[in-house]
Amino acid sequence: MINIERRDKIDIITFSVNKINALTIDEIKAGVTRAFDNPNSKVIIDLKGIEYIDSTGFAWFLSLFKAAKNNFGLLKFAHPEPRATELFHTLHLHTVFEIYDDINTCIRSFR
Repeated sequence: MINIERRDKIDIITFSVNKINALTIDEIKAGVTRAFDNPNSKVIIDLKGIEYIDSTGFAWFLSLFKAAKNNFGLLKFAHPEPRATELFHTLHLHTVFEIYDDINTCIRSFR
């Protein structure tokens, strides 16, 4: 359900599902959370293809953000689909997370 690619010392996480919700969260949670085990982790969650995120997904994003901060790491998002972007804005989470339109811009933002 998840794929983790490493580029420029940044873990880029992609998903093979189109929803992050209560039904999918348990299967993807463990693999992604491991990315923050090491101090100073840099992680991008690529939301390309994710058409829907429910409250469980957003709560999980917030817990990942906290885990990253507690371990001096960084979490950023790339490629949000229009519906996901709308949800980030509705919940005012675009003021909490760094969200980029494409993966290359997101990678450059770590420099």
